[in-house]
Amino acid sequence: MKVKNSNFVDYVKIFCRSGKGGAGSAHFLRDRNTAKGGPDGGDGGRGGHIIIQGNDQMWTLLHLKYQKHLFAEHGGSGSGNKKIGKDGQSKTIQVPLGTVAKNAETGEILFEITEHQEEQILLEGGKGGRGNVHFKSPTNQTPHYAQPGMDSLEGWFILELKILADVGLVGFPNAGKSTLLSVVSAAKPEIANYAFTTLVPNLGIVSYRDERSFIMADIPGIIEGAAEGKGLGLRFLRHIERNSTLLFLVPADSDDILKEYHILLGELKKYNPQLLDKNRIFAISKSDMLDQELKDEIAQDLPQDMTCLFISSVAQQGLMELKDAIWQKLNE
Repeated sequence: MKVKNSNFVDYVKIFCRSGKGGAGSAHFLRDRNTAKGGPDGGDGGRGGHIIIQGNDQMWTLLHLKYQKHLFAEHGGSGSGNKKIGKDGQSKTIQVPLGTVAKNAETGEILFEITEHQEEQILLEGGKGGRGNVHFKSPTNQTPHYAQPGMDSLEGWFILELKILADVGLVGFPNAGKSTLLSVVSAAKPEIANYAFTTLVPNLGIVSYRDERSFIMADIPGIIEGAAEGKGLGLRFLRHIERNSTLLFLVPADSDDILKEYHILLGELKKYNPQLLDKNRIFAISKSDMLDQELKDEIAQDLPQDMTCLFISSVAQQGLMELKDAIWQKLNE
């Protein structure tokens, strides 16, 4: 399934090449007083690096979608009078926090960017070659050679974004996740009454008591088979890895509330068993359609080992209790 007209891009494949080192100079001193001077060739400059830098004002890899080839500058050559060549300018690629860099061929994870202005060198520039001044010796007073610069490095890399949020919403399509986010935060996700309205993760800043806040991510609905890559599955499961607390949302009109919860849990376990170690909160959405008697009946079957709440985004029921529960989990 393709996401049309979306500015959210969480996966790009790019080709990068660092700069080549400049060549050392094999120059000899010549001036009006010196007809045959000794070696005075300077070193070549270093080639530019390819650098990945974190930027907390960015939320997407969209800027790299149409700029697949990125090159750093080559180092300048050395020259006479021991002048060192100019270093090549590095190419800095800015990315959102939560971006993982991988080798495209091997799939090896190279590093992850989690801090603002954190820098990691993806490819080192080649070192500059040494000038002939370094090769003068008692037995060779006039070396006519210098080192060439070291070659550049190049390769294909994958940049993958895992959203950094405090709370990740987990639920089937149409569980009411987008509606909840739109009510508790200033986010404006697209909402409609059919499955898979949310095609990209939405982030919302949720205001809490005493001007505190936390970030909630509405991750697109997962379906049975998501861990095997069915539907939009795998692409979105990776975003859940970065949330410290998972809020499971099952609608009150579900055929079997507990079964739905266990299916969601099963998908997470298949994808990454460590996800089950995270804090969990269970909320039954759309519960304005239930009377107290029904709520009591359902509550008896709910898991006893975690916080379970009845909420309604539309009727604004139970939302403060939900925020309290989330805040408590985030600060345990």
